[in-house]
Formats: sequence, structure tokens, C-alpha cells
Amino acid sequence: MDKNLLQEQVLAQLQADLQQAQRAAQTAHEAATHEENVAENKYDTLGLEAAYLASGQARRVEELRQTLITWRQLRPRPFDAAQGIALGALVLLVDAQERERWLFLGPQGASMKLQQQGLEIQVLGSAAPLGRALLGKGPGDEVRLAAAGGVQSFEVLAVE
Repeated sequence: MDKNLLQEQVLAQLQADLQQAQRAAQTAHEAATHEENVAENKYDTLGLEAAYLASGQARRVEELRQTLITWRQLRPRPFDAAQGIALGALVLLVDAQERERWLFLGPQGASMKLQQQGLEIQVLGSAAPLGRALLGKGPGDEVRLAAAGGVQSFEVLAVE
């Protein structure tokens, strides 16, 4: 699989998310500053609510900008067994029920599923519990995670 193509797909999705968030932030700002939303009394909170929404939307836009910056700086490299799994690694895991899943490990902030060569690849941030557990591991290593339903076990089958 092509990790650079996966990164391009992540960047395209993040850019689309950013554009959508910018439109939402603009709409929320317009609502917060519209003359019809000026409070007529202390119980009229429509303008205040719109301002809170606009503030939240602006924070989301900034988070997406930062995520885009970190993903643009990522340079996927071939797997180095001495270093173990690192950012930019493409990892094949198998769980206790023998279900295989591909993960593309990157900086935080871009959780999504992608398709490549007919396979589904979960994009996972290194700050996620599974992402943290995978760092430094290699093929044949076992990863265990505490989950709501008990402990989940995965074996690393391959790393690219």
C-alpha cells in the first residue's frame, strides 16, 4: 500500500472538514451579530447562545488548521525494526477473534476510515490508547488494551 497516498487522502478529508467548519463558523458569527438577535431583556438569550456557538465553531476551525499543519509535516518512512512502530506506520493487527484490521498511525486529530486497494484502513492518532500502545512495537508483538467490556488483545502481524 502507498502510505503517501493515504496521507494525501487524510489531508484532502481534513481540508474538506476545515472548509465545512469555516462555513459553519461564518454562519454562527453572522447569527451572533445579527440585529434581530440583540437581547430585548435579560431573559432573551438567543444572541448569547449564538455567540457561544460561534466561539465553539472558531475553536474547531483552529483545531483543524493545527491538525492539517501536523499532518502536512508527517513524512512516512519504511518500517525500521530497531525503532519499532512510529508515526506514519501502516500496521496490520489481528484480534482474538482472528479479525484483521489495517491502521495508519499518524499525529492526533484525524480519525477516519479510508479505502485503498479494496481494504479499509483506520486512521489513528498516536494519542489514542491503541496508538500509544503500538508505538515502539513490531511484528509478532502483542498489544493489550483495557476496554469497557474487559481487555482487548491484538497481535501485530505486519508493519509497513
